[in-house]
Amino acid sequence: MLLSPARRAAVTTAALGLALTGLTAAPAVAHAKPVNTNAAVKVTLTVQGPDGLLFKGKVKTKGHDVSTATGGTHKCDGTNGGANPTKVPTPTAALDDAAKNHYFGWDGTWYASFDDFSVDTIKGVSGGGSAYWNISVNGTPTPVGGCQFKLNAGDQVSFVWTSF
Repeated sequence: MLLSPARRAAVTTAALGLALTGLTAAPAVAHAKPVNTNAAVKVTLTVQGPDGLLFKGKVKTKGHDVSTATGGTHKCDGTNGGANPTKVPTPTAALDDAAKNHYFGWDGTWYASFDDFSVDTIKGVSGGGSAYWNISVNGTPTPVGGCQFKLNAGDQVSFVWTSF
């Protein structure tokens, strides 16, 4: 069946209108809320010195600026050294929060070349020239510094005085 030009134009316009309506009437896509990768997490922190346990407890932490007498103030939020694309909770931030909340001191040297602190002293116990504070998470030494390693809720974080 042949359609007159006017009828063909009307059918084409109606078809195009339905097609466009179908495109614009698609359900709206819900946009997910951005994930806060630096949300505070609760971890268990243990500090083991050469003569025994110095601290053990639950700590709520997230990545933040850290200040030490020797090292000054620097970020300690997982973005250090490009380790993570966004801020995250870290072991050294957890140590800092525990120290503030439980009234004990710690100190560390800042190394710009590593974009991280070296923990030198916790609760007056220094590694000195013969030992250092080893950081481990869930029983495994961290492959990066304490301001670079991402913590998850429930992690077991340890700072252990370790002799050379």
